[in-house]
Amino acid sequence: MPQISVNQLFADKCEKLGLTWVAGKLGGTKLLTSDTVQKLSLALIGYLNFVHPNRVQVLGCAEMDYLRSLAPELHGQTINNLFSTELAAIIVANGEQVPTKLKEAADRTQTPLFTSPQPSPDLMSVLRHYLAQVLAESTVRHGVFMEVQGMGVMITGDSAVGKSELALELITRGHRLVADDVVEFYQVAPDTLEGRCPAMLQDFLEVRGLGVLNIRALFGETAVKLKKNLKLIVHLEQLTEKTMSRDRLQINAYTQQILDIVIPEVRIPVAAGRNIAVLVEVAVRNHILQLRGIHSTQQFIERHESMMAQDHLAEP
Repeated sequence: MPQISVNQLFADKCEKLGLTWVAGKLGGTKLLTSDTVQKLSLALIGYLNFVHPNRVQVLGCAEMDYLRSLAPELHGQTINNLFSTELAAIIVANGEQVPTKLKEAADRTQTPLFTSPQPSPDLMSVLRHYLAQVLAESTVRHGVFMEVQGMGVMITGDSAVGKSELALELITRGHRLVADDVVEFYQVAPDTLEGRCPAMLQDFLEVRGLGVLNIRALFGETAVKLKKNLKLIVHLEQLTEKTMSRDRLQINAYTQQILDIVIPEVRIPVAAGRNIAVLVEVAVRNHILQLRGIHSTQQFIERHESMMAQDHLAEP
C-alpha cells in the first residue's frame, strides 16, 4: 500500500500552505495511507468513530469556535477524547490560535500539530490533490516516455530495436522527453495514468554509440517534461514475414492494460529506410482524430462498400 510520512508531507507542503509545526514533533514518522482529509467537527462532539487512522485531520473556524465555547473541564476532556484515536496529524487552519491543552495533548501522544493561515477549504483542497498524487497506486514499465504533439506516448520494444534513437530524433523535432528506460506510472484517477521519471534518471537519455546524454543541457528546458498522462503506446517491432502479413487495415485495434486501465497501442514494424519518427507523429495525429470520432479506416471501408453497392446496382 502506498504511504508517506508526516515529515515528507511537511517538507513538501510547508511553504505552499504556510505550515508551522507547533507540537508533536516526535511524531513525524507517522504514516499517511489515505488521500482523505477530514474535518473534526463530528469527532469534537463525541462521534469518534468518524475519525479514521492514518489521515490528516483539519480544525477550521467552526471547530475552534466550538472548543472555545466549552467550559474548562469539558474543553480538556474533549481534547483528550480526540487524541485517544489514532490521529496521523492535525492542522489548525485559518490562522486560528492553538489552545494550550491541544498542544499538550499533541506532545503527549506524539501527534504532529500544525497551523496554517490558509482557509480550511483551500487547505483541504491542496492536501487532497497532493495526497492523491503521492499515494496513487503505481507500477514500473520499461520503455521511453515522451510528450509527442502534446500527448503522452510510451515507446516500447525489444532491446536494441531503436527506442532511444527514435526518442532522440523526436526531441530534435520539438517533442519532449519525460523518462528513458524506466517509467513510473501512477493511477491518479480511475481512468488516468500519470507517467513520471525516477529522480535519478531525470533529463538523461542513453543512446548507443553516444552514451548518456543530458537532454536538458543539450536542447534546453523545453525539451524535457517532469510528468505526463499516458494516452498511447507505440510498440516497435522488427519487420518479419509475420508482421508483413498482419491486417494492413488495422481493423482490430491493439490495447495494453496497465493498473487496470486499458491504453490504446499502435505497432510499428522497424526496417531500414522507414522514417519511424514521422510514423510516430502520424500515429499520434491519427489517434487524436479517433478521439474526436474520426476513424480513417472505417471511412475507407464505408466508401469501398458504398462504391461496391453502386457497381452492383449498375450491373445489367
